[in-house]
Formats: sequence, structure tokens, C-alpha cells
Amino acid sequence: MGKNSPIEWTDHTWNPWRGCHKVSPGCKNCYMFREQCRWGHDPNVVVRAKGSTFRSPLNWPGAATVFTCSWSDFFIEEADPWRDEAWEIIRQTPHLTYLILTKRMENIAGRLPPDWGDGWPNVWLLATTEEQEWLDKRLPQLLDVPAALHGLSLEPLLGPIDLSPHVLEWRPVGWGAGEDDWDYDVFPKDPSPSWVIVSGESDYSDPRPMQLDWVRDLIEQCRVASIPVFVKQLGSYWAREAGVKDWRGADPAEWPADLRVREFP
Repeated sequence: MGKNSPIEWTDHTWNPWRGCHKVSPGCKNCYMFREQCRWGHDPNVVVRAKGSTFRSPLNWPGAATVFTCSWSDFFIEEADPWRDEAWEIIRQTPHLTYLILTKRMENIAGRLPPDWGDGWPNVWLLATTEEQEWLDKRLPQLLDVPAALHGLSLEPLLGPIDLSPHVLEWRPVGWGAGEDDWDYDVFPKDPSPSWVIVSGESDYSDPRPMQLDWVRDLIEQCRVASIPVFVKQLGSYWAREAGVKDWRGADPAEWPADLRVREFP
């Protein structure tokens, strides 16, 4: 794993360790479990990468984005013995922007470097979630941790999601028509996610559906809140139903035109 990632929103992937445990419904068809079994590894065992892979970002010149721990969770407990060394590599490569996606928000605060402060400029923290219940649990925990950028990866999206309680608030803007009435308007909350990634489930054998109207609604919500949104793929279920060539539904040329939204922060 490493240089020249095929994932559209990153340049590289970096896996200082691999292996994970399923913690919520979005994990059911996780590609990591499928791929690790294919290569004869136990995906439930967290294993440190070999030296050259662990240190690979030190060899990447030039500004680039790095999807960190695509085959694990950066904040998984079993990686505690190695994480300080990973942080040191991140510290030594300020030209790289590390995208850390996690479902383990409760582990973040106690596993940050001592000089984290308001967040390292080259580290973005994103919560991975799939349904309203998990969004409501994970996003507030994420926003409690200072970071250069907070984001959301809604992948696989398994139901409609209302972001508004987390990203918008009503504030008084002046007197209304009545003597004791205020006029109110809606404003983005601070802190709030600065990027939203949306994707259907990528699974060849048993994909769960993502309705396109869920995506359209999220795009509109993000526009109201001035949040860039990146629609990564429409998922294998949609691709099967639509009869398109790419089984992941990852080719925007095959999508309805209003869903071809790929914005960056």
C-alpha cells in the first residue's frame, strides 16, 4: 500500500499497521476484512507494518494528501505501542497532509501527541459513520477535539442523515415586526465539519442500498451550511440496479448529473 492511491480524494495511502475489529453496522462488508482474508491474513489481528512500509511517508517528496490507516483505525487500542513513532513520522513530514478517518472518537483525546495544541496543521480528523444514530454519537465527540480540519466520511451511507443539528444554528439578527419579537436567521455552527464525503457500499456479493435521494438531501444540506461535499461513489447496489459497467458505481460519467459533486475543502 502506498504511493499513487486510486482513491480520488487522496494521493497516497499509508498503513503503519493493519487489522481491525467491527464496531458498528457500517463495518459489515468492510473491504479490509475481505482483502486480508484473500491474502491469508487474519483481519482481526492488528499487526505492525514492516519497516519500509511503516516509514514510507519519509520518502514522499512534495505536497500530497495521505489517507492514513485505510486497513485499520489509527486510534485502535492495539496500536498503542507504535503510535508515537507514527506521530513522529507525521511531524517530520509537514509537506504531507494526513487524513485520519476513525470510528473510535472516544480514543482520540488520550492518544494525541503532547504538543497537539489546537491541532497539527497537516492532520485532518474525520469521523466515519453510516447512520443517524452513529453520527449523533460520533460527530460531537470529534468536534470536541481541536484539529486543523474536522470532516465526515459517510461511507457506506445506510440511511438518511440530518446534519442540521450539528452544523446550523439560529441567531437573532434584529428586531421583528412585534415589540418583543426578534428576527432570526440560520448560520453555520462553529466548530463544524469542514468537509463531507459520501459513498454507497462497495461490495460485489451483498451490497446494501443507498438511495440517491439521501445523497441529494445531503448535498443540499451541505450547500446551506457552506460545507464542501465529495460524492465518492454510488455503490454496488445502485450499480447492479442501474446495469452500469463499474460494479462499485464509482464512475461519475454514469451518474445522474446532479450527483456529480466532488468538492474539496
